[in-house]
Order: sequence, then C-alpha cells, then structure tokens
Amino acid sequence: MACSCSKSGGKCACSPGACTCPNCSKKSRDFTDFLKPATPTGPDILAKERSQSDVPIEELSTHLLSRNDFLPRQDRVLRVLINEPLFNKDKQQNLSRPERYHLGLARAKKLRRLSDQHGWDDEDHAMGQYLCDDVSPYMVHYAMFITTIREQADEQQRAYWNPKIEAGDVMGCYAQTELGHGSNVKGIECEARWDPKTKDFVLHSPTLTASKWWNGTMGRTANHAIVVAQLLVPKSAESSDYVNHGPHPFIVQIRDMKTHKNMPGIAVGDIGPKYGYAPMDNGYMLFDHFRIPHSAMLSNYSRVDPNTCTYSKPANPAVVYGSLTYVRASIIMHARLIMARAVTIAVRYGCVRRQFQDRDSNDKHAPELSVLDYPTVQIRILPLLATAFALHYTGQAMQDLYAGTRAQIDRGDFSKLAVLHAQSSGLKSLCTELAANSIETCRRAMGGHGFGGGSGYIQLNNDYLSKPTVEGDNWMITQQTASYLIKRMASAVSSKSKPEDEVDEACRGWLKDEHNKNVPTLKVLHDDQAIVQAFHRRSRYLTYQAYVAREVKKQSWNSLLLQLRKVSHAESQSILVTNFYNALHTDQSQVSPTLQGHLTTLFRLFAYYTMDAEARDFLKANAVSDADLDELPSLIQQLMSDIRPHAVRLVDSWKVPDFLLDSALGRSDGKVYEDLFNRAHRLNPLNEITFNPHYKSDEIVMGKGSDELRKILAKL
Repeated sequence: MACSCSKSGGKCACSPGACTCPNCSKKSRDFTDFLKPATPTGPDILAKERSQSDVPIEELSTHLLSRNDFLPRQDRVLRVLINEPLFNKDKQQNLSRPERYHLGLARAKKLRRLSDQHGWDDEDHAMGQYLCDDVSPYMVHYAMFITTIREQADEQQRAYWNPKIEAGDVMGCYAQTELGHGSNVKGIECEARWDPKTKDFVLHSPTLTASKWWNGTMGRTANHAIVVAQLLVPKSAESSDYVNHGPHPFIVQIRDMKTHKNMPGIAVGDIGPKYGYAPMDNGYMLFDHFRIPHSAMLSNYSRVDPNTCTYSKPANPAVVYGSLTYVRASIIMHARLIMARAVTIAVRYGCVRRQFQDRDSNDKHAPELSVLDYPTVQIRILPLLATAFALHYTGQAMQDLYAGTRAQIDRGDFSKLAVLHAQSSGLKSLCTELAANSIETCRRAMGGHGFGGGSGYIQLNNDYLSKPTVEGDNWMITQQTASYLIKRMASAVSSKSKPEDEVDEACRGWLKDEHNKNVPTLKVLHDDQAIVQAFHRRSRYLTYQAYVAREVKKQSWNSLLLQLRKVSHAESQSILVTNFYNALHTDQSQVSPTLQGHLTTLFRLFAYYTMDAEARDFLKANAVSDADLDELPSLIQQLMSDIRPHAVRLVDSWKVPDFLLDSALGRSDGKVYEDLFNRAHRLNPLNEITFNPHYKSDEIVMGKGSDELRKILAKL
C-alpha cells in the first residue's frame, strides 16, 4: 500500500504496519496491533454516559462560550492548526528545554504568518496561541507590551510605535520585576535619572539585585522593553538635588534591530530552566548608565518638562499599573478554562476507569464500578466542575468591569479604579489558587495513570503553577484587597460623607441593619438568595473585625496578615457566589428550564462546598445556624449524586478539543487504553534505541562505543 501521510496533513492514514514513512508510528507491526481493551470499552462507556443525561450540550456551550465568537473562532482556527506539522505534539514531551524554546519560537512565528495568510484578527491569533498550548516566546509582547503602549503612551508616542508593532518590526517585553523585588513595585532599584544638560534619561542598575528578572520574552526574543524604573528628576535644571517620583514606564531598545545583539551598556539574557514555561525565554537585564531619549518615558498620565524639569504626576497614581490590572482581569477568565480542562480529563477518565465491584452487591459477576461512582472521588472532582462555572461568571463580570473602568478613565473619571484594582487583586489570588490546586487534585484522583505522560496534566500543571506567583504573589496581593475593604468600612463607620462606591454603601447597610442587631440567621438550605446574603454577611463581618483590629485597636499590619488574607478570600468568594446567582436570575440569562435546573444544582454545590469549608466564619458572622451547617455534608453528597449522571455532558459543553487536551485519559472518544499503549509502544523514542546495561562498559547505546557518553559529558 502506498503511504498516505502526505495526503493527510502529516497524520498517517495507513493501516498498522503498512506505512513506509521512517518516522511513522504505524511502521512497526507486531501482535499488539490486534489486541483490544477488555469490555466494556471506553467508547461504549462514554456513549452510555452521554445517553443517560439531558444536559443540552449545544445550548450550554453557547451560553458559556459565545463571548467574542469563541466557539466558531475555535473551530475555524483549529482546522488550520491541526493540519500544520509544526504543531504536532506526539513526541513533544521528550524535547530538551533549549529544543522547546526553538520549537516555541518557530511556532510563534508560524502563528503570526498564519494570521497574515488567513486574515486573522487579534482574537483569532490569541485563539491560535490558546490551542497551541505553548507559552509562546511572543506572549508578553501581546499580553503586556502592546497593552502598556495602548494605555500609557501619549497620542504622539502611539502614532510612532503602533505602526512598528503592527509591522512586526518591534517585539517587546515588560521589564518590571527584579532579582531583589517582585511584588513590592515601589522597592525596585533600577533608576531612570533625568539629565537636564543632555535632555535625556540615564537608565542604570546600581546593584546586582536591580537586575530585571523573570521578564518573559526578554531573554532571547524581544528587541524592545517597557522598563519600569524609579524616576529621578532634579528640583531644577541647575540643581544636583534629585527627587524620586517612584516607578514609571519607559520604552527602551535593548537589542540591535539588524543583528539582534545586545545594545552596548545592556546585559540581557535568558535565566535558564524553570519549573515550567519551557518555550518561554524569561530573562534578566542590567543597565550601565544607558541613555534613552526624553520620548522614551510613556507620557499619557505623567511627564517631565525637558526645559524646566517640572514633573506632572497622574491624576490617579494607580493608572501606572493599568497593564497589570488588565492582565489580572484576564487571568481570572483564563482560570476557568484551565479548570475546565483539568475536570474534563478527570470526569471522562473517572467514568472509563473501573475498579472493584459494589461491596453490597450479591452478584459475583457484577461489573466493576466507575471510579467516579465513589463519593471519595466525586468530592474531589465534582465541586471543581461547579467551581469552573463559578469562575466563568465572575470572569465575565471582571472583563465587563475592566472595559467600563477603562472607558471612564479615558474620560478622566477614576472613580471605579479602586474597586477594579481591589477586586482584580483578590480574585486573581483566589481564582488562580483554585485553578492551580484543581489540576493537582484531579491528577491525584486519577490514580497511577494521572502520573503518566499521557494524562494531559504534566505541562498543564507545570505551566499553570506560575500563575499563583506572577502578576502579584497570591498571599501578598490579598493585602491590597483587604486594605481597600478596611478603608471602605472605616468610611462607613464615620459616615461623614456620601458612600464612595457600592462596597462603602454595602458596609453602611450592614452596620445599620445587621451589626449588633438581633437578626436571625439566613435560611440557606431553602433559599438561593439567602445563600448569597450569607456570603455577604460573612464578608462584612470579617471586614469589620479587621477594621477594629487595625483602626481601633491599632494592631500592627504585619500581625494581621493572616486575618487580612481571610478577609480578601471571603470577599472574593462572595463575589463568585453573587455573580453565579445573578447570572441565573437576570433577564439576560434566557436559558431553558432544563439547563436552568442543572446550573442551579451546580450553583448550590459550589456555594455549599465553599460554605462547609469555611463553616466557622459563617457561624461567627451569624449568617448560618449551627444546625444548618451540620446538614451541609449530606446535602453536598446528595448534590453530587444529582450531578453524577450528567457529568460527562457537562464537561463536553466546555468544548475542549482533543488537540488541546493532548490527553489519553481525557479523550472525547473514550479510547483511553489504546492511546496510552500507543504512546508507550509506538511513540516513545526511548524504545527505538537498544542500550548496553552492563556496568563494566562505558558504552551506553549498543554499537556506539563511548560516543554517547562523551556527548552527555559535553552537555554537563
């Protein structure tokens, strides 16, 4: 039979053993080609699972993923990528870290060329990056560099830089974090000193810890950087006395535009291997009195007069961190897709995998139970399924809040910036923590196969584990949310002026109607709205306790950090529950009664599971009675039993393609064991080599002598 690989986009269509391609997985025919898994087979199991549920997949998919034409966009872009050999993942896990960067850069370039070829817009290109599932060396250019230029450059600067960016000539990164400072942006050491004589800035790294560090796209890829540095300006053109105006962004060329070599006076490179992010060139960068023009300072909100040295500060200093706030809002939306992927694998494999008969069955020939039928597995997986939906509705709300706040800022109205910053900080902390933990929880629930390369969890886990740290450490940034909440409670207590925002107003309502009042606990077992009110009451109570500790008792900030984290998480959990409830009870929801019923069950499972984990706080806040809290575990188990028959169709509704999952365990067709064996027996390059195991010989590969040993030693 003639080989058909070239006619099928690199995917061999030959029968096993018939292909003549030297690298084809089907070239080696043996008796294993004819073995089948024991019955019931994975496809039969998943077919039965889907047939027993009435979840309207297409309706739910549209409900979840219609924003920005996500579904048709995914289908359109996927059809292109799946036929491009460069995006094949069959042996990707066997590549070294340098090879992964090479591949990542090649894929980043290919995606940009495909964008040009197919007329993709920015959303199409972003979809390509998402489906590729590589942390692209171009990622920070798109996520941070372009956003910062758009938001913090003035009109003249945007007119100059945007054409160069759109042409692909300028490839940028965002250099804020340093070797010695990350979360504490005010403490960064890199300096931008204004020289009134030459009318330019002098960028300098006065210490080793002033080195820019961790900045993605910077190590080997970018030729420009947004450098955040301490702005030092003399009091006058004649003065030698400098005033530090804090961190400000500057656009800086860091490599030669023709040779791509480092600019003189700049030391920049890749920091080396990391826990994940293999294709990303996270970098370091130091400056040695490197001069940049006056126009390098991004001046949409603040500027330095080149003649008088007068500094004009922004109307609201927080706008300097606008790009970071945008990324935090996007991270929340991304977290729900990560969790959906992890749970999709776990649910499908949890149904296909069967272990042990029902202990109470009298039938010796009874089939083994699916592991997802065990409550000890359900409690690890199904609340996470519900949480993915909770993250979805809050992700949408945060993107809407960001868009509205940006529009107000453009009109000079900064009134919503504080609440955006506070909510995005708290939610970033909670949501990335939930998503990161969900991957590992799902992996462990999958037993031994969850540890294997075919699980689909290895790269997902390693890459996503950066999220609880990047863009604000999850433990640190909760202080920002708690600080905002304490200020709003203080304003409510004083009531000297009108409420500053909706949080201030909510604090006043709690003080007036509930604080120190003999109000009954809320009937959370019988009323969904009471669930929302209980989360609100708990958050207000914990905020008030923190206010008393800080403002009344004058306790040190450091001594309150653990309490403040709880305050932030309580507010964020309240937001998640509120947005989930509102999405199901607004005129815009417009879902069928069947779907409404399933979503309501998921809402209750998420709310009760969260409430049970934080039961003591709800009791102390007089939000839920002790008796009702005692009922939660059995109620949670009943809700999981209600969801269990519909679990497969619920995860199907997230429409995560097999191409993206790259998981034998989570395959949509259920061919789990066939895929696991194929990856081991036919795709594993280690099995193509015959080794010499005898310890008295330096030979590693049979017939190669000591050549392979010398190659390994040269790499050490």
